[in-house]
Amino acid sequence: MNRFFDIPSDLQHDWFGLIVLHLREALLPVLGGLLLALPLAQLCVRLRWLYPPVLWVTTVLYAIPSLAFFVVLIDYTGQTELTVMIPLTVYSLVVLVPAIVDGVRSVPQETLAAATAMGFGPVRRYVQVQLPIAVPAIIAGLRVATVSSISLVSVGMLIGNQGALGNLLHDAQIYNRPELAWNSVITSAVLAVLADALLVVVRVVLTPWMPSGARGGRSRPAGVRPDPAMPALEDAAR
Repeated sequence: MNRFFDIPSDLQHDWFGLIVLHLREALLPVLGGLLLALPLAQLCVRLRWLYPPVLWVTTVLYAIPSLAFFVVLIDYTGQTELTVMIPLTVYSLVVLVPAIVDGVRSVPQETLAAATAMGFGPVRRYVQVQLPIAVPAIIAGLRVATVSSISLVSVGMLIGNQGALGNLLHDAQIYNRPELAWNSVITSAVLAVLADALLVVVRVVLTPWMPSGARGGRSRPAGVRPDPAMPALEDAAR
């Protein structure tokens, strides 16, 4: 068991250090992808003709192998974390843009009309009404993007030991220590499961209006379903 956590000195990190590095290289690209996807998705919602070409471009970029991406970027960003995180940011767009577009488009037109009648401009309506209602779809996209990013970070081992936990796969072959490979696989899988569970908790916290069994709240008449637009409009009007 001690050899399982005995990290070779050439990696310049202990086990916890590799976990922190792995999470940083995986989660920052997802955050960057979300910041890019939010305004891009809104443009696609307002300009419907823009959505197909945007989806086509993000899909083509996602199809580029990460190694090819590294080769292109390495002349500009060197053998650094940035070379790993830029492709991961781009890859996250193919999941996040459709998730946000679908979520925002699911907002009923009556809700948008009510928000407009209350004096909401396009930006305020998007931020305070449409995005809160689209949270379930956005979180679903974030779950896929986050788990995928945590998995793909390991490919960074191909460029100057920038793969965090993935570097253990390389050292497992060099030092003939298969337990290092098991460490990499198991730890990465656990991180992905924990990150996914955390996002589920975030979704539950941000969407109390979604049905999730008995919450201890006031009972509703049979057949009456909660209107997700009402909490968003009430909160935005305060």
